Amino acid sequence: METTQPEAQYQPEPTIEQPANWKRFVLDILETLILAVVLYFGINAVSARVRVDGFSMRPTLQDGEYILVNKLAYKTGEPQRGDIVVFVFPVNPQEDLIKRVIGLPGETVSVHNGVVVVSGVPLTEPYIASPPAYDGDWVVPEGQLFVLGDNRNDSRDSHQWGLLPIENVIGRAVLIYWPPEEWQVINQDVQSVAGQKSLSTK
Repeated sequence: METTQPEAQYQPEPTIEQPANWKRFVLDILETLILAVVLYFGINAVSARVRVDGFSMRPTLQDGEYILVNKLAYKTGEPQRGDIVVFVFPVNPQEDLIKRVIGLPGETVSVHNGVVVVSGVPLTEPYIASPPAYDGDWVVPEGQLFVLGDNRNDSRDSHQWGLLPIENVIGRAVLIYWPPEEWQVINQDVQSVAGQKSLSTK
């Protein structure tokens, strides 16, 4: 008669946490954190995110909008007419302002009868809230800019406090990114009156 031996019961081997797995997990976390820090500082080195506070740039920019600023725009180039720039306020270095570049170094700016004239050429400015109600004449020396808000009659700008040193410029506003329904690339264009040479270098 055949006899059978009872099958040996299977005893699962106890699982042991592998130290190498924990080390790899910790290394992955550290790599992720380091990458996040590098990206954070890298992005901040080339751009800034700022909130519009006030009404001096209406209708182009509205109070409460968030915009992206290119901080490298003038590292290899110069400000151009029509650029909307964020800068350190010369009168109060603790404050940053945003305005549109109108007069460049070596030019003259005149405002009379609601028209802005740069070196003898009137500008057409469809982006402004209303024509300026003030008059004045300014000469823009080297290293300076003449800037105005698009809401000409409700703006602290060069017609009040004077010229802007180029070294104070932080960067050029390029994009409205918040709120999402107002997302758009910011208009930088300034032109002369129809039939005359455009003053825009874009």
